Amino acid sequence: MHDLTQLRVAARDIFDEALRAVDPLKAMRSAVRLENSTLTARNRSFEISAREIYAIAIGKAACKMAAGLNEALGSRLTAGILCNRDVAIDNTSIGPAWRIFRGGHPEPNERSLAAARACFQLLEAADKARALVIFLISGGGSAMIEWPATDEISLSDLQTANKLLVSCGASISEINAVRRAFSDVKGGKLAARAPNCDQITIVVSDVPGREEYNVASGPTITPGHTSFDAGEVMTRYQLRGKLPSSVVRAIDKTEKLLTIDAPRTEHFVLLSNDNARLAARESARRHGFITEIAVDISDQPIEEGCEKLLESLGALRKKYATAGDGLCLISGGEFACPAKGGGVGGRNLETALRLALLEESLDGPERFVALCAGTDGIDGNSQAAGAIVDSTTCDRARVAGLSAAGFLARSDSYSFFAALDDAITTGPTGTNARDLRILLAK
Repeated sequence: MHDLTQLRVAARDIFDEALRAVDPLKAMRSAVRLENSTLTARNRSFEISAREIYAIAIGKAACKMAAGLNEALGSRLTAGILCNRDVAIDNTSIGPAWRIFRGGHPEPNERSLAAARACFQLLEAADKARALVIFLISGGGSAMIEWPATDEISLSDLQTANKLLVSCGASISEINAVRRAFSDVKGGKLAARAPNCDQITIVVSDVPGREEYNVASGPTITPGHTSFDAGEVMTRYQLRGKLPSSVVRAIDKTEKLLTIDAPRTEHFVLLSNDNARLAARESARRHGFITEIAVDISDQPIEEGCEKLLESLGALRKKYATAGDGLCLISGGEFACPAKGGGVGGRNLETALRLALLEESLDGPERFVALCAGTDGIDGNSQAAGAIVDSTTCDRARVAGLSAAGFLARSDSYSFFAALDDAITTGPTGTNARDLRILLAK
């Protein structure tokens, strides 16, 4: 029989194993290799005996992806640019050919603009040489490299626009539809600066399946026909009167997105949330849990998502009522979580807090644990990846004089869990494969 302590330990073990499964360095070592003069990236091969090779790595997984590429290429890499913020790295880790820029996140900064200028120069040189260009793209890169679509858009305008977009409650697909419209990097525009080059993009995805064009707002991949219209998104979330006027004007006059010659460019997904969820499932089974993945619970509004999680856990308990084993429900994705207060937190911390409150109100199972955390190790504006709750969380909070509902109303979930010592803190992980929600019960 699993007691609460055992369930909490198991939840953390399952999460840690899922993190190991989405390690970009390990994945790059398997996917990219150089044999004699042939470079193979997944199923695509390039003859590079007399060819220059350039690389651009962008996002939270950029450091580990660049390190993996450098292991494969070594001195064959002509030049590379790395745009990252969270993971400390220097050229001893990735090789002397790389220039490192620490761009902003979640809003762009001066270094984000400097990174864009450097990438433009690198791609100009690559295009003249008709070189091979390898893009390593991961989530978080939307802010780490940026260049405005028009000269009248200032850095302050870019920062204001990004703050509004990430806090308005829109999905990542909707947010990126707007971002692309006022950027000269996003929506394939970065890759379009080297039309004479063969290009391959390797993606660590933090977006729903088949939406690779949304990772880092797609600097090398033009959006699919199902992407949202930026003007409609502005109207839906009442942003037209809040966004800087320079940004609104750029969105209103957006022309067709740039494209590059299709035969010369392709991409593949190196890692995604699928890898994390499957690894979590296998780990849970090894711990002796009957385990299911809730594939239909992914990107809902946070209130709806939390209700569905507990409904699904309840259905799982009924299904295996006589089994006598522990149960595990796994969910991935990113709930839509608009900030409603000035506190410290993020969607994973808020999900955990909501689950604790809901579980108590529904008189849930006596032995219940939920761990909600981001694989990137960073949740919102907090220092945590997420939090862990159990069937005693609300009682322990009351004893400590903490009002869970009050912290929720202030969007201050991190402060709540820090006080209970229930925050999950990993530090930046060097990967970004969306969130995991692990629910365990007897």
